[in-house]
Amino acid sequence: MAAWAMSGAYTSGFFHGWRAVLPPLALLCCAAAVLRYHRTTLANRLLPSLGLLAAIAVVGAGAYAAGAAVPSVVLWISVSVMAMERLPLAPGLVIGVVTVALFPLTQDNGALAAGITVGSVLLGGYSLRLDAGARGAGFLLLAQERAAREAEATSAALDERARIAREIHDVLAHSLSAQLVHLEAARLQIERGPAGPFRDQILERVVAARGMAREGLEETRQALSALRGETAPVEDYLRELSVADGAETAVTGERRQLCAEASQAVRRVAQEALTNVRKHAPGAKVRMLLAYAEGEVALEVRDSGTTATAGELGASGAGYGLLGMRERAELLGGSLEAGPEGEGFVVRLRVPV
Repeated sequence: MAAWAMSGAYTSGFFHGWRAVLPPLALLCCAAAVLRYHRTTLANRLLPSLGLLAAIAVVGAGAYAAGAAVPSVVLWISVSVMAMERLPLAPGLVIGVVTVALFPLTQDNGALAAGITVGSVLLGGYSLRLDAGARGAGFLLLAQERAAREAEATSAALDERARIAREIHDVLAHSLSAQLVHLEAARLQIERGPAGPFRDQILERVVAARGMAREGLEETRQALSALRGETAPVEDYLRELSVADGAETAVTGERRQLCAEASQAVRRVAQEALTNVRKHAPGAKVRMLLAYAEGEVALEVRDSGTTATAGELGASGAGYGLLGMRERAELLGGSLEAGPEGEGFVVRLRVPV
């Protein structure tokens, strides 16, 4: 249609000499107006859309005044079709009727032919409107179907996580609870025995084993809560952890909900860092800082160092360690730095959120 309109403009005899540049410029302006019109209609901006259609219609009127009937017909019909297709029905129908009614001015085929032309253009525009509505409804149904499938997959995943949580609770948590009972009974029997270095050594190991079993049970309960989606806020967990270890805790930045993976990483790193302090720097002052930054959450655990000698279990591992903490952070796209700083030791974790 653009080529037909351009050829019709030049055959009119008006666009010659310096006027020869006017049809290409008008075509470019109309094309820009059409592109802009599509954006404004997508944004449901009625007044700008009406203004753009009016500008295209005015260009058609200018072509008609210059004696170029073909470009004017093409532009007016285009305005009518676009109005019927993309505008609300009432203003679209009014603009469609007004613009397409200008078409008989350029023809001498009689009222019947003009009426047929007007009706055909309006019917074509309305058909495009119905087609666009049907496609939109199809896309909406497709989006709803995808959302339903995602919800079904999420529900299945939650059911599976709940099943795993039940299995862990029935096996591991029960086993640890029974182990705690037996260790407590062993501690009481050992304390009733005759005093001596051997009894003290056995008692120390039993007490340490009982502490490890209690920590393992607590970690298991936290993992079960995470599987069930019942994880408490990270700040509350850190404060509870700091009370048990006598650490100082501070939180900065705008607090927000963390995903399960990031939340677990912060909890595990804080727990392991405090465990390392107890083993390798007993009596040291500890400060934990949780900072919410843009796009990430950071945790810093710093101890003041100590001159006391670590206990007999100080060299033993708890099954996690700095390597495990670093691997957990890197799997989430974050980082972990740990090392001596000043007189103490510092662990810094950064996790994207």
